[in-house]
Parts: sequence; structure tokens; C-alpha cells
Amino acid sequence: MTIRLTSLAHGGGCGCKLAPGVLKDILSGMPATAIFPQLLVGTETSDDAAVWRLNDSQALVATTDFFMPVVDDPFDFGRIAATNALSDIYAMGATPIFALAIVGMPVDKLPPATIRAILEGGASVCAAAGVPVAGGHSIDSVEPIYGLVALGLVHPDKLLKNNGARAGDSLILTKGLGVGILSAAFKQERLDADGYAGLIASTTQLNTVGAELAGMVHGLTDVTGFGLLGHALEMCRGAGLAAELFAEAPILLPGVEALARDGVRTGASGRNWSSYGEDVRLPGDLPDWRRDILCDPQTSGGLLIAVSPDKAARVLELVRARGFERAAVVGRLTDGPPQVRVLG
Repeated sequence: MTIRLTSLAHGGGCGCKLAPGVLKDILSGMPATAIFPQLLVGTETSDDAAVWRLNDSQALVATTDFFMPVVDDPFDFGRIAATNALSDIYAMGATPIFALAIVGMPVDKLPPATIRAILEGGASVCAAAGVPVAGGHSIDSVEPIYGLVALGLVHPDKLLKNNGARAGDSLILTKGLGVGILSAAFKQERLDADGYAGLIASTTQLNTVGAELAGMVHGLTDVTGFGLLGHALEMCRGAGLAAELFAEAPILLPGVEALARDGVRTGASGRNWSSYGEDVRLPGDLPDWRRDILCDPQTSGGLLIAVSPDKAARVLELVRARGFERAAVVGRLTDGPPQVRVLG
């Protein structure tokens, strides 16, 4: 009998993340990192990766990301997890150089061939990104877990952070929303073949274009477990700005609207809203299903780009030329206290 990977996990993908409010509480007592002058990016602004200046022309970008299965196919699970981990490197404007595998598997429940396929899926994505999986660490765990430590390089002057946005900037999102809703439908056996194909295509698309955006944009982050609202809020808090998001602007992945209207959602979307909803202003007539989409955890989601309006068309053209056909302007940054206002 074939075991469904998702049946061995209590959550899946970036929906496994701790809720933003819980994470903030946990990290509140961490020691300050300001005493390390070479540390260009630490935990202060909840950015996508840590950055350490090596010399005048190189900075090391380091991140780690892992989660439980979002799909049952082991090769696809490996691909999704690796794509998601490498995204944090691209979201800093950097280029990956190598990766290490993080592997936790219930070896009493999964045959070696299944575990091997997960690793092969991750290695295939790293090969497509031009980097080796140079090692890693494995443990016997209750639930299947896979991901990467990813390392990259960037010129310190070309580093892109989530706190560089400026008032007046347009916000561009490069991928469609709804990964969490599609994955929830998959676990409920309500996702059709087209929906599954859309889920895999989106979550295995590398965000390589991030490394090309230096000098063109002011701020950059990727949209993952906290949803579009949560990661837009992180950008606002880092830059000391407010944001306006156009409720109907984000393009949705195929099948997402119908599923959302039918009440399909992840538990993480509710936890996300509970964590940051007090800093979000919604129009009174916004339906709950659309709010769920804005809070929906995006496993291996798109890049959220803050760019001056006069360069937005050029950036959109570049992003779409790199294969992100769903890229669209989804909002703008404004002066004001850090919060997000959703416009109907």
C-alpha cells in the first residue's frame, strides 16, 4: 500500500510556520546583533536571510528553510521545498552558490526509495539553479521534513532588503496567490488535475529574477507563510511606511477563487489574521473568502517588489520575460504608520 506523505504530517509547506505573533514573542528576548559590524542583515526587520560582509565586493547570504509535505509525490515534495529555500537567496538580490540538505524522516514508515526520491527532487532544483547540494544532516523523525540551508553571494552595494521601500513606490507581485488553498483542497481530495498542475508549476518556479533587480528596485521580499498581507506588513514596518493593497489586483492561481468561495482554507490563514489583523484595514464589504486569500500561506510564493512608479513598467516587462506571466501591480506604499489598508 502506498502511503500518502501528507497523511504523515499535521501541516504542510509554509503553512507549518509559526504564526507571526507567536514568532515575534519568541524572538523578543534574543540578544542584539548590532555589535557585529559585518552583519549587514540580522533579525531586526524579519528579512529573508542573514547577510555577512566578507569584503568590499562580496557579502555572504545565508538562510535555512524546511517543512512537511504539501503534496504526496516525493519527487515533487523535494522540488517544492528546495525551490522555496532558494527563494530567500534570490529575495536578497543574491545568487546561490551551494546548499546543504535538511532531512528528517520516519524511517519506520517510509521506504528508502521514497526518501531518496525526495532528495532527488531537491537536487534537481539545485542543479537547475546551478548549485550543488554539498552535504547536509538527517535524523529519524516522527513526521517527514525536508529543506535546505542555502548560501549565496551578493555585492554589498547590490543587496536588496525588505526595508528599502519608499513612499510612492508601486508594489509588484510576481506569482499568483492561492497555494495554501490549493494544498488544502489537495489534502481534502478536492483538487482536480488542472489545479494540481498549477500548484506544482507555481511552487517549483525559481525566483531567479530577484538577482537581476539590483539598481532597479528599492525593496524586495518573497511572499511565503505569512501571506501577502503579512509580508507586506513586514515591508511596511521595516521602512516605516503604510501600504495600500488592491483587493482584486493579485492574480489567483487556477481554481483558487471557486475553492475559496466554497470555504476551503488552511488553518494558517486564520492564525495569520489573528496575529496581524489589528494592523490591517479592510473595506466593510470585503467577503471573508477574499480576506482568506490575502492571508493565505504561500509555499514557494512570488516576489513582492517595491519600485518607483516610473520604473514599474520596465520591471514588469523584465519579470514577465523571465516567465512570471501573472506578475501584476498589487498596491503602493504611502506615508503613514506601518499598516496595510485593503482597497475594495
